Amino acid sequence: MIVAAFALLGVGFRYGYPDLALLGASAALAVVAAVVFAFWRPRLGVTRVADPDRVARGEPADVTLTISNTSRMRAATLIATDRCGSTSVEVPLLRFRAGHDTVETYPVPTHRRGLVPIGPLHVTRRDPLGLITLARGYGETIVVRVYPKVHPLRAVPAGLTRSLDGSVDKVPHGSITFDTLREYVPGDELRRVHWRSSAKVGELMVREQLDTAEPTIVVLLDDRASAHQGDSFEDACEAAASIVVAAVREDLPVSLHLVGGGATGPHLDVLTEASLGDGDLAATLRRLRAQKIGDTLIFLTGPGGRADLGAVSGLRGVYPIALAGILGDRDSSPAAATDRLLVIEAADGAEFAAAWDGMRGW
Repeated sequence: MIVAAFALLGVGFRYGYPDLALLGASAALAVVAAVVFAFWRPRLGVTRVADPDRVARGEPADVTLTISNTSRMRAATLIATDRCGSTSVEVPLLRFRAGHDTVETYPVPTHRRGLVPIGPLHVTRRDPLGLITLARGYGETIVVRVYPKVHPLRAVPAGLTRSLDGSVDKVPHGSITFDTLREYVPGDELRRVHWRSSAKVGELMVREQLDTAEPTIVVLLDDRASAHQGDSFEDACEAAASIVVAAVREDLPVSLHLVGGGATGPHLDVLTEASLGDGDLAATLRRLRAQKIGDTLIFLTGPGGRADLGAVSGLRGVYPIALAGILGDRDSSPAAATDRLLVIEAADGAEFAAAWDGMRGW
């Protein structure tokens, strides 16, 4: 249209054709009107609330979107879409009057574990001739966390050690061992300052210590892409979440680790954000052997991790109870349990929970 406007105006004035010049002026006027119409920015206030914002896979969750027209202009008809995960939700804004609100509620897709970003709201302006289309974003983005599905577990390993404050007293004494280093904060005892590390870092570093008398359950989730097939990683995440929830219910300390590392934060949040990648299982097993952070080790993997059960069973001397769960592999020949390693093979998380409650080796 712009090229046509220049061409018609040029030919009309150059060769004296007023009709062509009129057509060129009309084309130029249409372009100017389209720019003014499309670039007018409506003043909208957008708020969204997810209820709930943390939900287990398959459970319902809704988003309530409130849009306020804070402009002083007359009613406007806008084309709006709100991003919800990988899909877009149409939000009707027909003759949206100034000073009024409109509320839209729609469900959040929770059929897959992970983070579901919601927003921003995209408002599209298009001139009547369709020459210019312009989309703008409104409102902040919120995130709904879809946790792995939790299957109820009745049995929880009691472990072999308990402190005097525990629910079961099997060994009436424990010990304190080094866990990690952190920055000094006012109120920390100076006798816990690690002076050698402080000299290297340039600021005071304090030793964090761990009570090994507590019966900590160590869950090691295999997040290597080579260890899983199909949805076996999703099933392994469900098994890990079920164990974590059962341990918390029984007031037992639980420690979650990923073969690929980076397992920081609340356990269910870690399981929600976990994804397949690369990892060094041998290095992770060496670290768990050196730290000895519990007395019950649970290794959850997929069909590709069957060959690593021998390496995991090598921790039996450090962790008195060791169990391996192979998820997503029903057809292969089952791995037999030994005196060094208990083995559960299940097609999915629900079958793992049933097999877990049927174990007699705790």
